[in-house]
Amino acid sequence: MDKEMINKVPSPCYVMEEALLRRNLELISGVAREAGVEIILAFKAFALWKSFPIFREYIGSVTASSIHEARLAFEEFGAYAHAFSPAYTDEEFDEFMRCCSHISFNSLSQYERLYERTKSAGHEISCGIRINPEYSEIETELYNPCAPGSRFGVTADMLPAELPEGIEGFHCHCHCESSSFALENTLKHIEEKFAAWLPKIKWLNLGGGHLMTRKDYDTKHLVGLLKGLRERYPNLHIILEPGSAFAWQTGSLVSQVVDVVESRGIRTAILNVSFTCHMPDCLEMPYQPVVTGAESLDADAVKGVPFSENIYRLGGNSCLSGDYMGSWRFKEPLKVGDRVVFEDMIHYTTVKTNMFNGISHPSIALLHDNGELEVYKVFGYEDYRDRMC
Repeated sequence: MDKEMINKVPSPCYVMEEALLRRNLELISGVAREAGVEIILAFKAFALWKSFPIFREYIGSVTASSIHEARLAFEEFGAYAHAFSPAYTDEEFDEFMRCCSHISFNSLSQYERLYERTKSAGHEISCGIRINPEYSEIETELYNPCAPGSRFGVTADMLPAELPEGIEGFHCHCHCESSSFALENTLKHIEEKFAAWLPKIKWLNLGGGHLMTRKDYDTKHLVGLLKGLRERYPNLHIILEPGSAFAWQTGSLVSQVVDVVESRGIRTAILNVSFTCHMPDCLEMPYQPVVTGAESLDADAVKGVPFSENIYRLGGNSCLSGDYMGSWRFKEPLKVGDRVVFEDMIHYTTVKTNMFNGISHPSIALLHDNGELEVYKVFGYEDYRDRMC
């Protein structure tokens, strides 16, 4: 997105670029074809339904973790969803059945309580159980589903020698923006621990976290792994359900400087966006995002430097004291009205925003290949009021 367009878009605004989205979709669909597997979109990372017609050109299904995601799949994507939820409630399960072709249970007790109901769905539903290989290379505890005592999945020692009636597949998720080599190590643990059951099931869902659209990701290695897995288990239909990979580096969050304050030698540019409301993963992971035209520095670099160096901490517009990050060096001094663009802010941001302090969501827009900007949504007071009722 060029400087002219940056200055044209409403601020604040998430801007997804169609050309970048299609680049990712072409790579992902190419991997799926070459490896002979199915790759579907995980709504937990991206669910901008107005862009689904573009996705439908490349993929055929999606994964859902709630009844709202399942309905979005069925009613807006136009396909039955692959569902996994830590716990299905009795009241919601009929809606899951209406909208899903695959349902994975988190525990044997959930399966035992709900499986019989799937026979009355009116269409075929393939049921599975989530397994826990007790192995993950995720370092951030918040995102590690295989940590000791995890509430996710069934470990091998808890499975009966013969799987219960109707368990046709295994679902496993233990990656987060991971490499193909992490998947290779995971497969070794899955095959070692669950070898007795793999020849007896129909499908294996390897979950998300496969960041195959990242520049340094080895897609050839991934294809080789998946081909080898299919050769060892020709009975298995292999499914991957990444989220970040689809929207990785497809767009930005355009913000604006509303004030510049100084305290004890630290200059903070206060923006019309919030890290805690609009970029929560920055604080949760944590990580410092790339800002267009600015140099990312160590967090403490902002402390006690001459103002002439144009180094700033960036602060959000909420009342949370920790709603800031820093430091960045800008080419020119920041002033009120300047645009500050956070790169790679489409995946997980648009689905995790919140209205803490009544702060409005940024607008959401798609920049088409022809240069036309289509504004999907502008949020206002009514959105906040309706949510708070």
